[in-house]
Amino acid sequence: MSLASSKITSLQAYTMLVYRKPLHPEFFGIAGRKRIEQDDFEFEGWIFPGGQVARFQSGNVTVCEVVTDQVDNLPEKGLVANLPCAGERDFEKSFSNSITYMTTMQTETLSDHLYESTYREMLEYSREANALVHIPERTEGRPEMSVLDIQRSRDEIHVQGYHLRADCGLVLRSQSLFRLGVDEPTED
Repeated sequence: MSLASSKITSLQAYTMLVYRKPLHPEFFGIAGRKRIEQDDFEFEGWIFPGGQVARFQSGNVTVCEVVTDQVDNLPEKGLVANLPCAGERDFEKSFSNSITYMTTMQTETLSDHLYESTYREMLEYSREANALVHIPERTEGRPEMSVLDIQRSRDEIHVQGYHLRADCGLVLRSQSLFRLGVDEPTED
């Protein structure tokens, strides 16, 4: 396989899945987790090699976001969206009258020099933000990393995910918002 086709294959493998139900941890080799409980909602974020899960629940309504390059064993039941991560993409959906979910994702393939510089910046950022981080054991070549930064406010959670893949210089960034309530349409 040529380097160019390797880059395309690795990039095309990443998918964001959005569910209207929680997923069981057994689907993922969880390397870190963070849980937030507030009066009106519960949130849990997981990081695993090359991916992330973010689950937001209010009452009996659940929204679960998964970013992964391994979708074959994940359930189809409760799946709301299956979004390829290549390029730039936005998605928004309201769940019942209780949760608004918005996400945006962007991928880049970087030269060796830019990838290594981005890796160092993300390592520093993750330490400063006290983010969840997974750095797989390196056998050779450039290092890889997954970062999940979670910020909360009174009625919403902001989640930023970063996944750096050395084999193709891939940097995948996702930014998601889980908010209580549904945005009302505005009149012009």
